[in-house]
Order: sequence, then C-alpha cells, then structure tokens
Amino acid sequence: MSDLLERLRGRGWRMTSQRRVVAEVLDGDHVHLTADEVHARAARRLPEISRATVYNTLGELVSLGEVTEVSTDGRAKRYDPNAHHPHQHLVCSSCGTIRDVHPTGDPLVDLPAEERFGFTVSDVEVTYRGLCPACA
Repeated sequence: MSDLLERLRGRGWRMTSQRRVVAEVLDGDHVHLTADEVHARAARRLPEISRATVYNTLGELVSLGEVTEVSTDGRAKRYDPNAHHPHQHLVCSSCGTIRDVHPTGDPLVDLPAEERFGFTVSDVEVTYRGLCPACA
C-alpha cells in the first residue's frame, strides 16, 4: 500500500473507489501531476470517474495537508503527494518537468537574523530552475 493511502487510512478518511484511485494515481516519489493528468490516469482505472470528483478529491487532499499544490511560472497547478517529506523542487524552465530534490542544509536556519526583518519564519520554499536533460 502506498504511503499516501496509509496516511489517509490512518486519518479515517472514507475510502470510496473514486478517492482510492485518485490516491493510487498520485503515489510515487516524483509524481507532480496536473488535475487533468490525474483525471486521465484515474479514468483508465475507473472509467466512470468524473473530472469534478478528481478536482474535489484533490481539494480535500490539499485541505487535509496530505498533498501539496505546486505552482510554477504560471503553469497549471501540480499536485505533490510527498507533503510529509521535506524537500524542494527542481523545475525545467522549458517543459515544466518537476523533480523532488533534497539539498543539504536547512534553508530556514540559513536565513540570517538581519535578513528576517523581524519576521517569525515558519516555512520556506526553494525552487531550483534549469533545463532537464531532454530539453538541454
């Protein structure tokens, strides 16, 4: 069973066939699918699943904190199931491919006090950009 499915079961989330197939489609280390991509893959497994059900399920998963919405450069939102595993993103500036990366160090700690301007910093997002091997 996937990490996402285990977390959802642990929360007591009602696991309908539609919700299950959306969670299964999202399973994986480097999965960053758009809602339309989730719908297309889910429909291959469960042809009667509607686009609205996929969007509603993704919204619930984001609200629960089990999936993160990733927005880059005005492109379609993508959904990252690795919400409980600290990581950053590496984005191809040409095709939009997104990979999870785990740089060393803690970017939250690395911000000097004088650069915080009195803020109590609670979270940080770093996005690395470049060209993937296919686009380079």
